[in-house]
Amino acid sequence: MSDRITSTEAKPYELSGELTLRPQYLSEYCGQSAAKNNLSIYIEAAKMRGEPLDHVLFYGPPGLGKTTLAGIIANELGVDIKITSGPAIGRAGDLAAILTNLNENDVLFIDEIHRLNRSVEEVLYSAMEDYAMDIIIGKGPSARSLRIDIAKFTLIGATTRAGSLSAPLRDRFGIVSKFEFYTVEEIKDILNRTASVLGISVDDESLNEMARRSRGTPRIGNRLLKRVRDFSAVISDGNVDIEITKKALDALGVDNLGLEKLDRDILNCIIKNFAGGPVGIETIASAIGEERVTIEDANEPYLIQAGLIYRTQKGRMASKEAYEHMGLMHLYKEEE
Repeated sequence: MSDRITSTEAKPYELSGELTLRPQYLSEYCGQSAAKNNLSIYIEAAKMRGEPLDHVLFYGPPGLGKTTLAGIIANELGVDIKITSGPAIGRAGDLAAILTNLNENDVLFIDEIHRLNRSVEEVLYSAMEDYAMDIIIGKGPSARSLRIDIAKFTLIGATTRAGSLSAPLRDRFGIVSKFEFYTVEEIKDILNRTASVLGISVDDESLNEMARRSRGTPRIGNRLLKRVRDFSAVISDGNVDIEITKKALDALGVDNLGLEKLDRDILNCIIKNFAGGPVGIETIASAIGEERVTIEDANEPYLIQAGLIYRTQKGRMASKEAYEHMGLMHLYKEEE
């Protein structure tokens, strides 16, 4: 499902492009006001003391700027950042190699930190608390423990599943921030900056239209802007206006709420096949021929946030707004 235009996962060809679009300092960062304002205080205090920033945990849906904010923290502190991911650290030795190469007060960013191996996680505990690692050398009776001191550092962990983190690891983060979906105005500001960086001529009405269809996610908004730019270059004069914007977004299958075909299939299934619900997620997945994990991770968070479906103990239910959006109000029955 990574080929979907509204996928929140970064596509391989987008990674290098994203680097040029990412803001470098807090003053350039749009959205996540609560997290940003608090971090500015924590960063300034750490710089005044000459100490590393407390370890930071970011959690929330993908595509909302967790990696970007980690890079900004390093820039604001004036230190280097090492970026890796939980699945990439297979053994304790891999983690040791990374930690021993950090300089004083550097930042280590671990994406998908909930996917760390347990053996790696246990080594990380002492590194976070004592800035030291206990490595077991050898096996059996001849095995011995070797303690290695490392430079003081700040660990920034990012996860889309905070509930999957073990309690001992979660408790070692001094700063915890939840990332929320962005407002239309915040996405519009981000798109305006992106257009400026890419040299795209786009009017205010078009920016607003793309922002409304971006599912509250900057990564999706930037992707839509690039695709609209392509349509404008080929079938118009290269300037993005509301007419070409609507034509491009309709061709991409993204409706005025940012829903794609799979999102609409889910709503249609709940409303038409199961009278609006409640219906279990496994049943929905089977009915539309999609994997449960795809629906739960890629579609459901936004559908819930947009107020189109909601969860109950018995399963998922479609809201009145879902009936209205799908043009199926003739099937809607008021709850008794």
